This record gives sequence, C-alpha cells and structure tokens, in this order.
Amino acid sequence: MSATEAPETVPDDHAPQVRYRYFDLVVAAFVGLLLISNVAATKSIELDFNLFALVADGGAICFPMTYILGDVLTEIYGLRRARRVIFTGFALSILAALVFLAVQSAPPSASYENQEAFEAVLGFVPRIVAASLIGYVAGQLLNATVLAWIKQRFGPRRLWVRLLGSTLVGELADTALFCTIAFAGVMGRGEFLNYIVTGYVYKCTVELVLLPVTYRVIAWFRRHEQLD
Repeated sequence: MSATEAPETVPDDHAPQVRYRYFDLVVAAFVGLLLISNVAATKSIELDFNLFALVADGGAICFPMTYILGDVLTEIYGLRRARRVIFTGFALSILAALVFLAVQSAPPSASYENQEAFEAVLGFVPRIVAASLIGYVAGQLLNATVLAWIKQRFGPRRLWVRLLGSTLVGELADTALFCTIAFAGVMGRGEFLNYIVTGYVYKCTVELVLLPVTYRVIAWFRRHEQLD
C-alpha cells in the first residue's frame, strides 16, 4: 500500500461482535406474536355500538405488539439485525402456511371428526397467506427503516417522534396491503373501508397508548444491554 492510499476498512461482518443478553428472547417473542396473530386473524370480529359498528380481525389483539418489539429491535439492536429478524419471521410464516397445507391435505383418521373445522380455521387460503406475508414484510421493513432514518437524520433525542412516525408509516402500508389483497371484492365497499380504517386507527392507537410502556421497555433494554 502506498502512503497516499487510505487503509482498508474492515467490513462490519468481520468486526468484533457485541454479545447481547436478551436479543434471542426478543426474536422469539417477535416471531411468536407474528405466528399467533396470523392464526388469530382468520376470525373476523365486529363490535356493534348501536350507532356504528367496527370490523376487525382477531390478529388485531396482539399484532400491534410486533410493532413495539420491532421498535425495540431497531432502536436497541440496529436496522441490520431488525431486518434479519423480519425476514426470519417471513420465512417461518411461509413454513407455517405450508405445514397447515400439508396437514389439511393429509387424509384424516377414521376417529377424527374436525376436518372441516380445521380447514375453516387453519386451511391454506393462498390469497390470505399472500396478503399477510406482503403486508407484514412491507409494514415491518418500512417501520424499521423510517425509525432508523429519523434517528440518523435528527439524532437520538425525541424518541416518541421515531416511534409514532415509524408506526404511522408501517401500519398504513401493512393494513392497506393486507386488506386490499385479502378482501377487495369480497366485502362490500362500506365494510371494506370500515375494515381498513378501523384496523389502522386501532393499531396506531395501541402504539400511542402503550408509548409510555415502550419507553420503559427500551430504557430497560438499554440499561441491561449496557448501551449508551
């Protein structure tokens, strides 16, 4: 190397790796909540308030928690690791769908009387599976990317701006893509719009309500992972 040449930088993959104490637990919780949400989403829920009704799916109960964990992944462990976890969840969701398809297609035993119930709840529906996977990947990647971009652009202060801003973008993409791919042309126009708006507002509201909890969770991870 000549004196005028810059020293060769070491790629990140070969740099000393930080040993995190709780990363594996966050990954397990994130992927577990994702898989639970995908199963719960097979049931449609309608809440009637006399003057109006709200339509959602069972996945709305715990799916917003994946966005909170997604915020923890990006904020504490970085965008690169967050993306790896997101694609891990994507791969395991495909595996779960294929396993359900194989079980659904396998001939039931003579004593098994719930084949129709199994197909109704866990049956492989290509349109629903595609909607779930596309919405999930787009929403989570946007959530992680926007959070990381805001932090890089404006610095580590104002955590609430990063959390809410990334959720507003990620949940919008997730909800719009899932609802459109899964139910466009299946629901009536009014019910379809209700479904999209209710799902989006609900998920963002959960993030807002749980913002103090998210703050405490992130602070706890910072302290126990010994991060500055």
